[in-house]
Amino acid sequence: MRISWKAMGGVLLTTVATVGVVAWWNIEQVRRLAVITLDVGYAMSTSELAPVYETQVGDKEPIRVMLNPVLEGLEQPTDLQPIPGTPHQVVVLQKGGQALWADLKTGQTAPMFSVDVITESEQGLLGLAFAPDFETSGRFYVDYTVNKGGDKTVIQAFTVAGTLPGAEVKPGAIVLAVPQPYQNHNAGQLSFGPDGMLYVSMGDGGFAYDPHEHGQNAKTYLGTLLRLDVSGARPDYVPLDNPVLPNETAPGLVWAYGLRNPWRFSWDATGRLVVADVGQDKWEEIHLVESGDNLGWNRMEGFHCFPPDDSESCDKTGLVLPIYEYDHDQGNSITGGYVARDPRIQPLLNKYVFGDFVRGRIWALDLPQHRSQRVKRVHSLGKWPLLISSFGMDGAGRMYVLDYGQGRVLRLDPPETAQDRE
Repeated sequence: MRISWKAMGGVLLTTVATVGVVAWWNIEQVRRLAVITLDVGYAMSTSELAPVYETQVGDKEPIRVMLNPVLEGLEQPTDLQPIPGTPHQVVVLQKGGQALWADLKTGQTAPMFSVDVITESEQGLLGLAFAPDFETSGRFYVDYTVNKGGDKTVIQAFTVAGTLPGAEVKPGAIVLAVPQPYQNHNAGQLSFGPDGMLYVSMGDGGFAYDPHEHGQNAKTYLGTLLRLDVSGARPDYVPLDNPVLPNETAPGLVWAYGLRNPWRFSWDATGRLVVADVGQDKWEEIHLVESGDNLGWNRMEGFHCFPPDDSESCDKTGLVLPIYEYDHDQGNSITGGYVARDPRIQPLLNKYVFGDFVRGRIWALDLPQHRSQRVKRVHSLGKWPLLISSFGMDGAGRMYVLDYGQGRVLRLDPPETAQDRE
């Protein structure tokens, strides 16, 4: 079955238009509806791939860019990671459990490996990170969801034996298995930090409003960022310099908590961790996160008390507030990106690029010098007919957008060929 983008957009926009005056479940349905378009698809020709710049939405000054398809024919892409030591070779993950080797310069692809996954709602093959010593060890790590004695997020090691493509990929040890109470808010990002540790994003476990109060419970892995030492030095994977959090007497794997669904995070040039956290009813947010942080969910949504309170009198003691938020007039599900370092797009250089999965808007902002400062100026890179599931970057520093609905990878390019509509 195929449905047109115009028809799909009409359904989404009709639903989105009502979210300010209806119950929470319509917000969740908007996101779920966007996710299930994967299964029915939507038709859109490449000629229609042009941005709309909306000066009436937040009065954001535009930075004009173009998105050019470099890979097509994918099935529900969820992540793109550069293969170390190569300028244009990447691995692209697909929600159904398949990983592809791809050369973004030639458009060539080949199967790399696959895992058995469950794919309801936000489940599936979600994240991958190459070890810092990948070029000698061949090690990488994968985040995916299974149903074995209940739904679980699994972090597993793999090893590449040989040169990609065509190299043998061998499964290794399961590093972590975390039970998931619901089918959404599984997060799924993996990334090695500048310190060589493996960071893992975990959502609060799902449903809405965090019914099990995971966000403010530092003893659970749900609603957290985990930090693991997978170097082999620690059999329990716990770095000795992890923080001691409330109600704990020794370090554990939890590095920061108080998150709802930190779908994507990345590092800036100075080594700061930038986390995009998907909101509940009203606000999507971006944080600069440090060790031991309590990011506020579910006492806060963005800068605001949760549940909403006219007096804004909730207790903010000990909470680290975001640097930026946007409301659901602009988008409904934030997708975190990267700090741009492609010299071909000078106006974008060193700005943090992010987008919205449901609305297809892309923005850029300058990260503040200190995280106590709020971002006040944001640039629009246009509203695109895409479901933006993730951003990626190759070894040469060029940035990419993953279109979940149409199954494509698009490169962020200078605007010379842009055919934007005012």
